Amino acid sequence: MAQISVTIGAVALIGFIVWWFFGKHQVASGTAKLQGETQSIAIKVLGGYTPEHVVLRRGVPAVLTFTRSDPSSCLDRVVFPDFGINQALPQGEPQAITIDTSKPGTYTWACGMDMFHGQLVIE
Repeated sequence: MAQISVTIGAVALIGFIVWWFFGKHQVASGTAKLQGETQSIAIKVLGGYTPEHVVLRRGVPAVLTFTRSDPSSCLDRVVFPDFGINQALPQGEPQAITIDTSKPGTYTWACGMDMFHGQLVIE
């Protein structure tokens, strides 16, 4: 009886691991709001980024404001490799990051350890 319980538990664990790493997960998406002549969006940093998919208008100055409430040292930086940005995110303090929106395309950002990611689309 113990062998059956262990086998069922192992199969359930394998199924969970496959779902976690290979399953489709819902991604929070957001579009920057136009305020005057600047577009802006707030991004929460807690176990990842919310939203993690951001849409910006091309040619309109953009500000992404990251607020980190996660105590993990992994999320204490945000890196935009295509823009040469590597910004510290002190816990509990909003950090505004200006993005050059002159070139349309899809860009990524990540935490300092490259474990958590986000996507920036300039249309």
